Amino acid sequence: MPQSNSANSVGVITPQIAQFDEPLTLVSGKTLASYELIYESYGELNADKSNAVLICHALSGHHHAAGFHEGDKRPGWWDACIGPGKVIDTNKFFVLSVNNLGGCHGSTGPTTTNPETGQPYGSDFPMVRVRDWVESQARLADRLGIEKFAAVIGGSLGGMQALRWSIQYPERLHYSVVIASAPKLSAQNIAFNEVARNAIMKDPEFHDGHYMVKNAIPKTGLMTARMLAHLTYLSDDAMGEKFGRDMKGDEVGYNYKPEFQVESYLHYQGEKFSTTFDANTYLLMTKALDYFDPAQYYQHDLAKCLDEATCKFLVVSFTTDWRFSPERSEEIVDALIEADKDVTYARIESEKGHDAFLIPIPRYINVFGAYMNRVVKDLKL
Repeated sequence: MPQSNSANSVGVITPQIAQFDEPLTLVSGKTLASYELIYESYGELNADKSNAVLICHALSGHHHAAGFHEGDKRPGWWDACIGPGKVIDTNKFFVLSVNNLGGCHGSTGPTTTNPETGQPYGSDFPMVRVRDWVESQARLADRLGIEKFAAVIGGSLGGMQALRWSIQYPERLHYSVVIASAPKLSAQNIAFNEVARNAIMKDPEFHDGHYMVKNAIPKTGLMTARMLAHLTYLSDDAMGEKFGRDMKGDEVGYNYKPEFQVESYLHYQGEKFSTTFDANTYLLMTKALDYFDPAQYYQHDLAKCLDEATCKFLVVSFTTDWRFSPERSEEIVDALIEADKDVTYARIESEKGHDAFLIPIPRYINVFGAYMNRVVKDLKL
């Protein structure tokens, strides 16, 4: 049985699956007659069910946020922040982490069976929006008897979900924690996503999204998409510090094989991702990112949009994050101030780029931890 290197691990976790037979009508107009959500939980739900925290994952994330799975030594993707005595303290909070609808790690999505055809959904799985994820998460909360979350927390695309929760279900959360995120994508970010999608869809093994029935994988396209995305997650400083211009060997090869360490790293990341993530899910998640723009329903006035919120906010950005720059977080902060909301903002110095939200940077952890202690005290948990 794998053990954490520290005493404050949540230990070995078994994911759970919730089956929903009530139809879910999506923003696109399509309906899922039934669906499943896979999730993990850490800590204990208190008697009045007031200590629940929802963790929303980023584009390539999933429900396994903390602890270990049986036989796997790799901890969850946010294990540094979730556990006894950690920032999101499982001695105080009941933590819920869900794989988004349309994901490829156990929730209903493109890789699961379409009951109408008996084949994997593939590209027939309907597009989803962030609003659809929030709706499905709210239904899971209902199933667990959670009327109001102590906090909804997320980074990157997860931060968009935390923001959307405050607008869509303002009465169902006390705090919203939005980390390394934005109120909508810039044209540049949409362009990056389109290049990635194009690489996947032009792969000869894509088969119009029905590659699973062909026993194929659009591996080259998915690798390229991941390599491109990975470039945007790291800062120039981080790449320079990690790789510089170091080469794999002592001699120049005069060929097009990877010779620099950074090239090898990108190929490794792309190769690994292509074996663990589904291409249709990648297309679906990037489109959800592109479509996210809650202010569009409020005459493109973000302050008017956020006037719906009744919770308190923590917004965090990182100085070298150019995918979701601090200026994008500050748009959210400015709109919250204009809407007269309670908001705390931290701009963290870091050379790690967008990936900084996953890394236990001391000042980040101190700010985040202090805020979660405030949640505990305010809610008397």
